[in-house]
Amino acid sequence: MSDTIRTNQNSFYGLGIAPGLLQVITKLGFIEPTPIQFKAIPIAIEGKDIIGIAQTGTGKTIAFGVPLIQRLASRKGRALILVPTRELASQVNDALKKFTPTFSLDTAVIIGGESMGKQINALRKNPRIIIATPGRLIDFMGQRKVRLDDINILVLDEADRMLDMGFAPQIEKIIHLIPKDRQTMLFSATMPMKIVNMASTHMKLPVRTEIAPTGTMAEGISQEIFVVHNDYKAKLLDELLKKYTGSVLLFTRTKRRASKVVRMIRASGNSAAEIHSDRSLAQRTEALNGFKFGKYRILVATDIAARGIDVKNIELVINFDLPDDPENYVHRIGRTGRAGKMGHAISLATPDQGSDVKGIEKIIRKSIPLGSHPAIPKQSFIQSSQHSPTASKQHPGRSMYYYSRRHKRK
Repeated sequence: MSDTIRTNQNSFYGLGIAPGLLQVITKLGFIEPTPIQFKAIPIAIEGKDIIGIAQTGTGKTIAFGVPLIQRLASRKGRALILVPTRELASQVNDALKKFTPTFSLDTAVIIGGESMGKQINALRKNPRIIIATPGRLIDFMGQRKVRLDDINILVLDEADRMLDMGFAPQIEKIIHLIPKDRQTMLFSATMPMKIVNMASTHMKLPVRTEIAPTGTMAEGISQEIFVVHNDYKAKLLDELLKKYTGSVLLFTRTKRRASKVVRMIRASGNSAAEIHSDRSLAQRTEALNGFKFGKYRILVATDIAARGIDVKNIELVINFDLPDDPENYVHRIGRTGRAGKMGHAISLATPDQGSDVKGIEKIIRKSIPLGSHPAIPKQSFIQSSQHSPTASKQHPGRSMYYYSRRHKRK
């Protein structure tokens, strides 16, 4: 479940953040999320365990703080944030206190080198968020000054540094006293084996989000194509939607196909809307606005709506079906990577669509790299006279027609 970011979107909208928090973010002057914020916030808001790999100073506090506050504001329980140093504890507290008053969430900082009496008084107020260094927290646990049986969110910030400082035994002791039914977020600048071991022991199927070093991001729109049998398209789509957590624009060949894919996406727990000619103007407007402002993470469209979609900061375009007209491929993928931003486009092609792909590559004047996924059987394009470029030219959209008919029989 590793994922290396290559895009940097410029808005906090569309990440699943509640309106109240978005308002605070705007008032504080935060305009553009950092890469770790953009990737981690949607995952954390869903309550999933997450491993965030990013250097210090990349905005990790907001990346875990905003989801943490949003989740606490709507449910019972408390959060514990473990950090290696008192300086970082104070820094994290200062950052969170810019958001917590709006939601009446109190914090307590438990660190060495400061008055224990003051910290005990803070704990007596039953704060919803505890920020602590492992050593001092262990001291308070020994004195029965703090209880952890209602912690349902655990954050390990600068985890590699905590382990380097010898806090592993304390961390293990603390974790064993926290309910197993919790969300765990681990942030680290590196991913040594001891972090891997900790994650495998104490986390539930964590989603790993790794921010690539500056200078490794591709320019423009990167593309890849998966050769996949019809029976595995749904499975591959599900895997792709787990990997890419930002906004997704997905294209299908027909209106009926769009409706079916939307139902399938919703059944897997994702928010989605459809836009095509069978939808009324009011329905299409609602779907597009919902996609723009984060009500829907995924918008499913047909080619008839492709050129009418002008939404900034779409992370990913998926061609669930290849277009009938190769030129429509250009219009489809052009919905991402707009205004000089980075973008990514993924296409799913069946083994008999080699000629269709060649037609697209001729239009864009470049080869599209082949992608693969370990959960999907690897396939290749069929090489035969029946699927030559000439045959494809004589029967435009032929393989898509046969694909649609085969699909309807199932």
